[in-house]
Amino acid sequence: MSEVTNTTHDPFYFILTGIPGFEALHLWISIPFFCLYTISIMGNITILTVIRTEPSLRQPMYLFLSMLALTDLGLTLTTLPTVMQLLWFNIREISFEACFAQFFFLHGFSFMESSVLLAMSFDRYVAICRPLHYASILTNEVIVRIGLTIICRCVLAVLPSLFLLKRLPFCHSHLLSHSYCLHQDMIHLVCADIRVNSWYGFALVLLIIVLDPLLIVLSYALILKSILNTATWTERLRALNNCLSHMLAVLVLYVPMVGVSMTHRFAKHASPLVHVLMANIYLLAPPVMNPIIYSAKTKQIRQGITRLLLQRKVH
Repeated sequence: MSEVTNTTHDPFYFILTGIPGFEALHLWISIPFFCLYTISIMGNITILTVIRTEPSLRQPMYLFLSMLALTDLGLTLTTLPTVMQLLWFNIREISFEACFAQFFFLHGFSFMESSVLLAMSFDRYVAICRPLHYASILTNEVIVRIGLTIICRCVLAVLPSLFLLKRLPFCHSHLLSHSYCLHQDMIHLVCADIRVNSWYGFALVLLIIVLDPLLIVLSYALILKSILNTATWTERLRALNNCLSHMLAVLVLYVPMVGVSMTHRFAKHASPLVHVLMANIYLLAPPVMNPIIYSAKTKQIRQGITRLLLQRKVH
C-alpha cells in the first residue's frame, strides 16, 4: 500500500484502478475478462482468415469487414496488457509514455471503428440503391483509398488531443478510474486551464460521434426509401436482412460510446463501479460482438468458417 502512495505523486507514472470494492476478487474477475479477450482475438482472427482464404469473399463488403476485424483486433490488443496484468498481478503503475501511447491507440481504433462502419453503410447504400454500378463504383483502388483516408482521419483527429493533454501539468493525484488510459479520465487529473482541450474534445465529438451516426442514418433512410419502392416483400426482406449485421454492429459501437461519454459528463458523482462497468462495456462490446454478429448473420462467413474447421480436422 505504501508503494502505491509513493508512486501516486511520481510525475512519471499514472496509477490504474481495477474494479472498485472488488479488489480481493480480481483473480476471479479476471476469468470472464480473459474469456472475452480470447473470444475477441480468436473471433476476429477467424473472420480475417476466412476472408483471406476464400476467393469468393474478395468483394467490397468483405474487404470492409476485414477492416472492421483489424480495428477490433487493435482495440483488444491495446488494452489487454494493462487490464490483465492488473487483474492477475495487481500491477497498477503505468508510465506517462505508455499511458499516452495507450490513449492514442485506444481512441484512434475507436474512431477508426466508427469510420469503418460509415464506409460500410456507403457500401450497403451502393449495393442496394445502385446495384448495376456497384462493381464500377467500389473498385479495389477506391477501397484502398477509403482505407487510407480512414487511417489519416483518425490519426489527425487523435494527435492534437494527445499533444494538448501532454503539455498540461498533472499536479493532482495520478490515480485513474480505469484499468487503461482514457482521455475523459486523464483530463480530470489536470490542474490547469483545460478550456482548449474541452473545446477540441467537443469538436471531435461533433465530427465523429455525432456526424458519423447521422451519415449512417441518412444512408439507411435512402436505403429504406429504395427498398419501399421495390416490387415484392421478398425483395424488401432480403435487402433488410443484408443490412441487419451492419445495423447491429452500429448499435454495439455507438450505444456504449454515447453511454460512457454521458456518464463522464453528467454522472461525475455516480458510484465508481458505474464508470468502470460503462467503460469496460464500451471497450469490450464491439470486438467481442462483431465476429459473433457477422458469423451468425452472414451465410458466406458461416460457410467459410465450416470449411476452415473441416480443413483443420483433415490436417
